[in-house]
Amino acid sequence: MKLKLDLHDIYNRSGDIDKALRAVIDEAVAKKAPLVEIIPGKGSGQLKKRVLRFLEQKEIKALYHRVEKDSDNFGRVFVHFRWK
Repeated sequence: MKLKLDLHDIYNRSGDIDKALRAVIDEAVAKKAPLVEIIPGKGSGQLKKRVLRFLEQKEIKALYHRVEKDSDNFGRVFVHFRWK
């Protein structure tokens, strides 16, 4: 199971971005999903930087295993989870 979050619709609504990111991470934890795909889009790169900053927060970082930036598509970030 892979969860997907596309930020194209809310890219200019600051509060909604954090809520959407938190919601998809919480859903992945609840469902024990192995992978979350976040699509900030290509644009100027500011939204991707914001997503990566969000993922670097101490309490968020504790929830996942690793982050992978898609080498084929600059506008995608994968968050990998490891469940025992």
